Amino acid sequence: MRPIIIGVAGGSGSGKTTVVRRIIEGLGPDQVTVIHHDSYYRRHADLSPEDRQKLNYDHPDALETSLLIHHLEELRAGRPVEIPVYDFTRHDRLAETETAPPRKVIIVDGILILWDPALRSLLDIKVFVDTDADIRFIRRLTRDVAERGRSVDSVIRQYTETVRPMHLEFVEPSKRYADLIIPEGGHNSVAVDMLIAKIDSILRSAPTTAG
Repeated sequence: MRPIIIGVAGGSGSGKTTVVRRIIEGLGPDQVTVIHHDSYYRRHADLSPEDRQKLNYDHPDALETSLLIHHLEELRAGRPVEIPVYDFTRHDRLAETETAPPRKVIIVDGILILWDPALRSLLDIKVFVDTDADIRFIRRLTRDVAERGRSVDSVIRQYTETVRPMHLEFVEPSKRYADLIIPEGGHNSVAVDMLIAKIDSILRSAPTTAG
């Protein structure tokens, strides 16, 4: 059967990871492959670390979405792909890659996956996780300081200069393309359970052989 490709979008810190984790728990990890749009940030080995920190990572051009689209097409055809590994502390890709196997369900998450028409056309189910801006900012601040070695000042500066403006210009408008909008992210058990039930229903009704 052709894999079901699910897109989970929403602003930075909206709770996309929690929704994805709930889907995996509901379906079983052996049925799901997860790909993060963040892995496809472009290489900037030619720039100094200081210059890389100044780039706008919340604009669609910061991501190599064409490679992500190619990888999704390969997975849909039943072939494994090599996903880039991005180092957020260095703001650059590493030399190694990670193998993503084709499975019944492919989940791709990221703030901008509903913005690109070509990427959007590959998604069988389009989800937007909708969370208040203040909650999103607090989550992003906590994550970037704890997991990515950022200072509080740098997170605040990036949020005001690029994250918030890009959210208003690109992320929020892409919500209109969603099939399902989940307020409060993974904490909205009713919406997430409905999404899992829908995916499970599609899996159960799909033919087991190509025809």
